[in-house]
Amino acid sequence: MSTEPSAYHRRVAEEKRAAILTAATGLFLASGYDGTSLARIAEAAGVSKATLFKQFPTKAALFDAIVTESWQVEDADAPEPSAEDLEAGLATIGHRYVELLTRPGMTALFRIVIAELPRFPELGEAQFSRGKMPYFESVSRYLVAADRAGSAKVDDPDLAATQFLGMISNFVFWPTLLLTDWAPQRTAIEHAVREAVNTMCARYQT
Repeated sequence: MSTEPSAYHRRVAEEKRAAILTAATGLFLASGYDGTSLARIAEAAGVSKATLFKQFPTKAALFDAIVTESWQVEDADAPEPSAEDLEAGLATIGHRYVELLTRPGMTALFRIVIAELPRFPELGEAQFSRGKMPYFESVSRYLVAADRAGSAKVDDPDLAATQFLGMISNFVFWPTLLLTDWAPQRTAIEHAVREAVNTMCARYQT
């Protein structure tokens, strides 16, 4: 007899995991990281404490999972951006970055980290090392590939990645931390991405 979980049980486990992550994010934002217990999260998620502890034995492990999930590209099977065509590749990366920054919960996640950072610096480390840096490094690697492919001349890929992502996030994301009504139109976002791509191409395209 197979000991592998059935498709039904895998689906149920995934649904419970999603419910736990959603409940935890909401409670962390409302009551703070320190003021939220795993027992309260289990109750809000509609799961038993045993179920929660099986998946997330500590609050830190749960927060790490929230960060990791939040920074996952939605379509992991999508083709890699073209290193031979810098303009097209950067446009793909730019639109994927917008999707990440504007997905539900991303602003809340940053607010949790900022609010709790003085008492729990490990939350900032988790957000940086498990979320932001892996994505940043993927963009830096793309620029190295573009340089090798001959479509760009990039001597400092980390600086170039900072420039590109900064041009987008400074318009799309950072204002949301201070302005509750910041919601630029899709056309304005598209314009910001296009201008960031044009600026990068003017600077780095061969």
